[in-house]
Amino acid sequence: MKILRYTDPDFGAQIESTSRQTSLFDPVIEQRTLDVIQAVREKGDAALLEFTEKFDGARLTADQLAVTAAEFFNASVKVGKELREAMRFASKNIARFSKRSLRKSWTIRNAQGAIVGERYDPFDRVGVYVPGGTAPLVSTVLMTVVLGRVAGCRQIVMCTPCGPDGSIEPAVLVAARIAGATEVYRVGGAQAIAAMALGTETIKPVQKIFGPGNAYVVMAKRLLFGHVSIDLLPGPSELLVLADDSAKPAHIAADMLAQGEHGSGHERVWLVTPSARLINAVQREIEQRLPSLSRREYIKEALGRGAWLVQVRDMDGGIEVANTLAPEHCQIIAKNSRRLAERILTAGAVFIGPWSPTAVGDYLAGPSHTLPTGGAGRSFGGLAADQFQRRTSIVEYNRAALARSLHPLKVLAGVEGLEAHAESAKARFTRTGSRG
Repeated sequence: MKILRYTDPDFGAQIESTSRQTSLFDPVIEQRTLDVIQAVREKGDAALLEFTEKFDGARLTADQLAVTAAEFFNASVKVGKELREAMRFASKNIARFSKRSLRKSWTIRNAQGAIVGERYDPFDRVGVYVPGGTAPLVSTVLMTVVLGRVAGCRQIVMCTPCGPDGSIEPAVLVAARIAGATEVYRVGGAQAIAAMALGTETIKPVQKIFGPGNAYVVMAKRLLFGHVSIDLLPGPSELLVLADDSAKPAHIAADMLAQGEHGSGHERVWLVTPSARLINAVQREIEQRLPSLSRREYIKEALGRGAWLVQVRDMDGGIEVANTLAPEHCQIIAKNSRRLAERILTAGAVFIGPWSPTAVGDYLAGPSHTLPTGGAGRSFGGLAADQFQRRTSIVEYNRAALARSLHPLKVLAGVEGLEAHAESAKARFTRTGSRG
């Protein structure tokens, strides 16, 4: 772990540097991803089968890409009651939160008396990507698919990598059923994003793609934006803990260790505090706890590469650092935590007080854990149910409203030199234009 102090001569530059680390514009990753996309565009299912064998070690045929009803049934038998109940518990919280996030259609009358407004409809067919990796990410299934179900999407397609034997973790399949997925395909990586965006013989294209993934998955989402709508571009997970001397070192250490165990090795973690004593105590706690954890090798790699202990002058300085870094998760463990939280303006999600570890947000609090990373929180918010809705503008004029609009319409069209625009409205009031 690296230590930065506000007294360092290049402190500001170092903070800025840590906030800009992203693979979104890596030319090597971009070219490799373009090659995958082009292969899927040209060869369809055949490309998916080639990439599945190459990257996942599974030799499949096209009719094995889709998960069958029998597989869903077998998965339900293998998953215990306790886990199913926990998934349903989380699903209810997520659904309840998501319903409040949905947008409602509305109309008003404008200055000329016309009816204008917005209508919100669910996308008919959406795609969700669920990463594979070193752990079955049932939480990601719930935190994405449930939102689509709540929004009313009729078809929710889920893609996720399979193992070398072609199987998908039973817990992931059960989560997909509980959440509301209507189709599941054993396809991972950038090729899965390409398949959902462009379509193949087996996988019909979707209107919008959701979900996190590795650098290649995120790059594919960026490159295919325009062919399909995209939620956001989330990268490896991040946590910033903003704390003062009232925080318990053991709690902070536990949260930092938890963040490092995802398994990519590219997770980023910051402790930001005015207290040198707290930094030292947290270091000792991490050293003591790490050896007993089952995923200690993943954690060690993540913390060694992407963990910073940052000493600031005061909590105001800590707020400034947090807003500069725009972390995915920001935990505030300090006096007046709620008041400090109001000043955090760029985080994907804020966790307030000592009893709100990021883990509850990862699994079951309610808001989706698909959040902006890599500093994107300055411009983007996290995934919400209203992103599964499509907005349509509504315009309805009557004769009187249009008549009151003719003169300003003529003036505005005239300054742009678009005479026919004004005439298209005026024609409705001429003898020949009003026939029919």
